[in-house]
Amino acid sequence: MASAPTLTRADLADSVHREIGLSRAESSKLVEQILDHMCNALAGGQNVKISGFGSFVLRDKGERIGRNPKTGVEVPIAPRRVLTFRASQMLRDRIVKAG
Repeated sequence: MASAPTLTRADLADSVHREIGLSRAESSKLVEQILDHMCNALAGGQNVKISGFGSFVLRDKGERIGRNPKTGVEVPIAPRRVLTFRASQMLRDRIVKAG
C-alpha cells in the first residue's frame, strides 16, 4: 500500500503565494509565523482552535502502570502532557465526501 503524499510547510507557503499573491518569501514568512504562534500557544498550555478545521487540545495523563509486552513485567509510566487533535465536523464531512 503506497503512502499518501504529505502536505509540507513549503506546500502551504506556495498555496498562500498562489491564492493571495504575496511573494514567495512573504508567504513562507507568514506560514512560519502562524505555525510559530500555534507552537508557542501550545507550549504555554493553551489549546488551539481553528474554526472549520479542528482543535489541538493538551491533556494531562496521570501516572499509570504499564506492562512490558515481552516479559510481562509491570513498570510505572510517568505522568505526562499529550497533544491531541480533534477534527471539526466540517472537516470530517469533507474527508468522508472525498473518500
